[in-house]
Amino acid sequence: MSVQYIQYKGIKFPPGYNSVHSLCFAENKFEVRDDDIFNVTYPKSGTVWMTEILSLILSGGDPTWNQSVLNSLRSPWFSTRLGLETAHNCPSPRLLTCHLPIQIFPKAFFNSKAKLVYTSRDPRDVVVSYYYFTKMCRTYEDPRSFDQFLESFLSGDVPHGSWFDHLKGWMELEGRSNIFFISYEELKQNLQGSVGRLCHFLGKELDDAAITSVVENTSLEAMQRNKMCNSTMLPKELMDQEKGTFLRKGVCGDWKNHFTVAQSEYFDKVYQEKMQGVKGTFPWEQTGLVKRV
Repeated sequence: MSVQYIQYKGIKFPPGYNSVHSLCFAENKFEVRDDDIFNVTYPKSGTVWMTEILSLILSGGDPTWNQSVLNSLRSPWFSTRLGLETAHNCPSPRLLTCHLPIQIFPKAFFNSKAKLVYTSRDPRDVVVSYYYFTKMCRTYEDPRSFDQFLESFLSGDVPHGSWFDHLKGWMELEGRSNIFFISYEELKQNLQGSVGRLCHFLGKELDDAAITSVVENTSLEAMQRNKMCNSTMLPKELMDQEKGTFLRKGVCGDWKNHFTVAQSEYFDKVYQEKMQGVKGTFPWEQTGLVKRV
């Protein structure tokens, strides 16, 4: 079945959730509160994981909220039609989620004291996870093949736009005191330490027992069991659970099981070209991608 994507400022967005009006409102008219906390990612970069982590931190490690309220209500997708209304009705401090690139992000944020957490992930793992997601989510075009989807991903012709543009746009703000950058790989390597750093950033100091609770309740196994975040509550017309599992593997390096040698070499070549001039080194650049010059 063909999907008619929403187009906004040259970027595709899945229909149903989004509209030109909701995206335009989010960019230009969304009222940002100084105590808002934004959870921003490119798709399949740890969005749900970070939602669970931040929810638990705000709850002082108590898992009751995470286990009794849908994550889309705990952290509304404010740029979507339903999420916008939910966000307006949320008491402060609000936790808000989106995949928006920086050029469509609420303008009011940049003159506020609100905080933002940006999670990045190895783009090779992103494209694999995204491929499987599009096969089960019915508001996305079912890709003809992994090779075709990889080509579309590298050219930026996928919903939510180019991974490269998304990352580079947000990385330009690195160093701002109200923006926290972290990678999926850092979370996997040291979740306990990462939670501690996030607590400090949010000004929400938790004791060791509370941090341990955050870690335990955000393991892949715990989230797979939690119906409030594992997507099994979504209707079949939106998410076809027979075609896959939303919280699939939650690992680093799964791309090695999918890329051919030729695809890996081509990916490296495009990555080198598109990431020229980006400062810093990312964890995934130490595990198989050719080093940037």
